[in-house]
Order: sequence, then C-alpha cells, then structure tokens
Amino acid sequence: MRVMAIVKRIANQFRRDKRTLALMFIAPLILITLINYLFDGDAVNPKVGVEGVSTEMVKQLKDTDITVKEYDSVANVKDTITSDKLDGFIVQDGSDVKLTFENSDPGVSKQIQMKLQAALMAEQKDAMKQLGASMQEASVKIQQSLGAFAKQYEAQTGQKLELPSLDLNVPHQQQLSISTAYIYGDADTTFFDTIGPIFIGFFVFFFVFLIAGISFLRERTTGTLERLMATPIKRWELETGYLLGFGIFALAQSVIVALYSIHVLNMVQLGSIWYVLLITLLLAMVALTLGILLSTFANNEFQIVQFIPIVIVPQVLFCGIFPLEGMADWLQWIAHIMPLYYGADALTSIMVKGEGFASFATDFYILVGFALVFMILNIFALKKYRKI
Repeated sequence: MRVMAIVKRIANQFRRDKRTLALMFIAPLILITLINYLFDGDAVNPKVGVEGVSTEMVKQLKDTDITVKEYDSVANVKDTITSDKLDGFIVQDGSDVKLTFENSDPGVSKQIQMKLQAALMAEQKDAMKQLGASMQEASVKIQQSLGAFAKQYEAQTGQKLELPSLDLNVPHQQQLSISTAYIYGDADTTFFDTIGPIFIGFFVFFFVFLIAGISFLRERTTGTLERLMATPIKRWELETGYLLGFGIFALAQSVIVALYSIHVLNMVQLGSIWYVLLITLLLAMVALTLGILLSTFANNEFQIVQFIPIVIVPQVLFCGIFPLEGMADWLQWIAHIMPLYYGADALTSIMVKGEGFASFATDFYILVGFALVFMILNIFALKKYRKI
C-alpha cells in the first residue's frame, strides 16, 4: 500500500504538470517528425559550369546526376562560381582539364571529382570503342580490296600474289592533364572545417540561453526581482541592466570560445576575427534575451530545461549542418525563423569564405532584429511582476 501511495503521488504530480506531460509525449513526436522530413528530402545534385567541354562529356556528366550549365566564354571563373552559385567549374582546352571547386562543402567537391573521373573514363572508353570499331571496319575493307586485287592480278599474270598481313593497332589513349583549384580552403579542407563555425555559434547560443534563463528565474524565485520592481526603476532600465550584466559574461564567453576554436583547435579562419566576435556576441545577445523571455513562463529550473528540446534542438536541425536545399519548402521556411540559422550562415561566410561585412549584412540585421524583438517582449513581460 505504501508503494502504491508513492505511485499515486507521482502520477498526480505528472497529471498536474501539463508541460512535463507535453514534453514527454508530444515533443519527441514533433522532433522525430522533423528529423524524418529532414532526412527524407531530395538529394541535391551538384551544379557545375563547363567551358570547352564536348557534348559527349556534358552528357556523361548529366548521366552522373550533375546539373551542368554550359558557358561559351568565362572571364573570371571565381566570380562566375560565386554569382551563379555553382559548386564547381570545368574548363577543357584540348587535353588540359582545369577543375575549380567552390569547396564550401568538401563533400560536394569530392562528389564532383569522383563523378568527373567516372565521366571522363566513360567518355574515353566510348571514344576508344568507336575508334576500334572504325579501324576494324577499315581493316576489313582494305583486306577485301587487296584480295580482289590479288585475284585480278593472278587472272591476268597467272602468278599468285602474296598479300602482306594487315595489322591495324588502336593508338594509345590520349592522357588528360587534370589540374584542380579551390576558391575556399584547399584539398585538405575537411567537413568539420566547414561546420566548425556553426558549432561555435551553437555552443555560444545554447549555454547563454541556459544560463540566462536559470539566472533570471532565480532572480524571481528569490524575490530579488519583485524587490527591484517595488523601486521607482523603469522596466526598460531594469531590462537594460540585466542585459548589460549578463552581457559582460556573454561577451567573455564568446571571445573565449571563438579564440579557442581558432587558435587552439586551428579551425579555418579566413575572415576578420572582429567579425567573428561581432556575430558570436550578437548570437549571445539573442540567446540572452530569448532565455530571459522564456524564463518568465517557467516556475523552476526543470521547466527551463524543458524548453531545450523545443527551442534549441530545432535550431540545430535547421542551422545548416544538414543541407537545406533538398528540403521541402515549408521546412526551409521554418529554418528562416531560427536565429541560429542566420548566425551560422554569417560565421560560415566569415570563417570559411573569408568574406566581408556586405556578405553577411542581412544576417547581421536580422539577428539585431531578433534581439530587439525579444528585448521589447521582455519589457512587457516584466509588467506582471510590478504589483504597485
């Protein structure tokens, strides 16, 4: 009976806590559904530009599921790849083949290289097969002509003419000279080099969100917030004070994480370190304001943790670790409401591509917008704690 009493107490406890029940039974279903759609998306075929490549070669590339865009003449391959969002570019001049990779995703670059080699081998195999067949046909015709001539000569002179043996050999296959170049990184660039900046943004976002939510919750549960609200302090002043107070530590954390990743772990860093720090700090501020906002809906630390699978996990799924291009449109739309999506895109532009402010200006302004919106919502949320 005592055991059943404990069971009954726990059951009643869960029954009264609707949020925990939702977390246990509904959140996993939502997440597993999202993951199912993520991995069930269409594969994204590499997009390659070609110049001076034969029609047969273009056909071979298309047969390997590469999207081919043909150009008559290209002044600057790098600019063309960037402006037309290509994954690579192939220029063939006789036996010289120059392959330029965009290489923001080394997996795609290796995929193109393998498919190009397969296409080249298939093209040369077909060419040699056709050449061999042509030479065989020519050999038969020559033999027939010589045989007819020998019969005619024997009929006229009475002498038998010995015909030489005819051996037509297929010429050796012409060796192609293939050179490669990379716009971002080099041949040693790994997949982690390209997703490393995303993880910098994620860990800064996650830990600031968690610490800000729990810290602000303690301000409420210990009565500190109510005592502050009983003073003449304005809500925006209180909000700004909390943001600056937590922001100092968020700034320190952002600097430490970014510098450690770049200088200790040797992550690829081609752009300005100040831009990296700017974006990580901005991500921290978004996480800070979001954590404070959501903490107003929690009554204890456990309920703060409950927001993680709802708020943090979806951002990981849509921040760019998994390619978004092959997803359904509605899934791509979800990605664009995730702050981490813009932070990861900006950090990748800076660290992997070495681009300047103009390339990630849109991401920057959207992150500023997220921080301002959450901050304004926080100011309104503080109203419920002002009793006077």
